[in-house]
Amino acid sequence: MLTLASGIYCMPNKYIRSERPTTMTLLSRNELKALINSETPLVENTIDTETQLQPNSVELTLKGIEMYDSAGAVDFDNSERETPSTEPIEFDDNGWAHLDQGVYKITFNEIVNIPLDLAAIARPRSTLLRCGANIGTAVWDSGYRGRSESMLVVHNPHGFRLKKDARVMQLLFFDLHSELTEGYCGKYQHENL
Repeated sequence: MLTLASGIYCMPNKYIRSERPTTMTLLSRNELKALINSETPLVENTIDTETQLQPNSVELTLKGIEMYDSAGAVDFDNSERETPSTEPIEFDDNGWAHLDQGVYKITFNEIVNIPLDLAAIARPRSTLLRCGANIGTAVWDSGYRGRSESMLVVHNPHGFRLKKDARVMQLLFFDLHSELTEGYCGKYQHENL
């Protein structure tokens, strides 16, 4: 290994800076609980906070399911962006919905308020994966507030049953160790409120 100027080390096909960038820290259950119980709750409208708090995440629950019935469009500057129209899927008298193999939009019960020094990513609960279903979601940016939506994909050729208020996704929060001056201000700010 060779040392170059500015503290950069030269390795075959790689350059590594000697200073380590500030890292993000995954918040623990205790930190999440304190933020949920704060003046501006990190997560509002939980069904049972103690059950939904996990060692490193907050579980989000199912409010509604919709089926896509048109195409969507995405471009560079969002001037031609179109989100597809959907039709709600009704739960039966016992609160269940049977979903055939396919793609659906889901909405969560919880309202998330992400401060400017945090960001979040989400993962499906492992039980969904074991049932042949998955949830796709994007980064939850600093400053976002809303009742979010995600994509549910049922891969299982026999379908999947989902009950209203089921815990379906784990939201993991990261401390950025610095506060942004401006947070998320896109189209989905304050969605479904």
